[in-house]
Amino acid sequence: MENPKISVIIPVYNVKAYLKQCITSVTGQSMREIEIICIDDGSTDGSVDILHELSAQDDRIRVIEQENKGAGAARNCGMRAAAGDFLIFLDSDDFFESDMLQKAYEKIEAYQADFVVFGSDQYYMDKDEYVRNPWVLQQKDIPPYMPFSHRELTDNVFKVFVGWAWDKLYRRSFVERYQLYFQEQRTTNDLLFVFSALVLAKRIAVVPEVLAHQRRGGTESLSVTREQSWFCFYDALTALRDRLVRENLYWELEQDYINYALHFSLWNLKTLASPTKELLQKKLCEEWFAALGISGKEKSYFYNQGEYQDYCDLIKGQKEWKQKR
Repeated sequence: MENPKISVIIPVYNVKAYLKQCITSVTGQSMREIEIICIDDGSTDGSVDILHELSAQDDRIRVIEQENKGAGAARNCGMRAAAGDFLIFLDSDDFFESDMLQKAYEKIEAYQADFVVFGSDQYYMDKDEYVRNPWVLQQKDIPPYMPFSHRELTDNVFKVFVGWAWDKLYRRSFVERYQLYFQEQRTTNDLLFVFSALVLAKRIAVVPEVLAHQRRGGTESLSVTREQSWFCFYDALTALRDRLVRENLYWELEQDYINYALHFSLWNLKTLASPTKELLQKKLCEEWFAALGISGKEKSYFYNQGEYQDYCDLIKGQKEWKQKR
């Protein structure tokens, strides 16, 4: 399509079972002035055949094929090919309300926002159940007016929204002005992009209603095989800190950043299986807690005392383990 309003960028990797539902929920959007850029990331299950079949039925779909490089590289590829005034990055196993793009577009234009965040829920396939989680969009910490910036959020700025990209619509000129990009690593490749945008945006808007459905329970998901890339979250955190420093924002956001770094480190540790879990614990206790600025801080520095206690227990446990060796 010539002069699309929105470029919809969808990395695709071995999601044959869910791909048609995802793509048709995009082609069926009430907003028609869109281009749909699907980047096949070296699928081996026939996903690319489905993409070509669907593109033959709708000329707004463009298929790009690349060797397997990960979702971050695929999103960057999609950005380079995009022609729309706005960008949205969707996951190929999710599906969406038919008015998602229209409502997000109307909101971002109404407030001339740099990006807009919309509500979502999680669809559990085994139960055929939709569950909305309040931590995805912390309404209580968002000001009662729009637009706003990160300085007007009332809690840790890195926990008001989740550091994934698929529930946000971005103004392309904003993305290009700040040269935002996705890290080309296997997992946690969107945190740098999302949180850099969060702290750099001057105007943010929100659509609180549920417009996207995140599929949960699929064995194909990267989140169930993170043992192969257990270090990616640390690389994302350090890249974010480097960006904050370059933008002269770290002095302002240091406490929020360190609290989030502890939270995200603990989350990654808790969701890993052995023996990778023990490997990460050792790395955190002996190197990464200090490198992230967590070590040496007083108890009162931490917003979540439960997480601080978990941190203390990990340090103590690691010391005891070393003494027994």
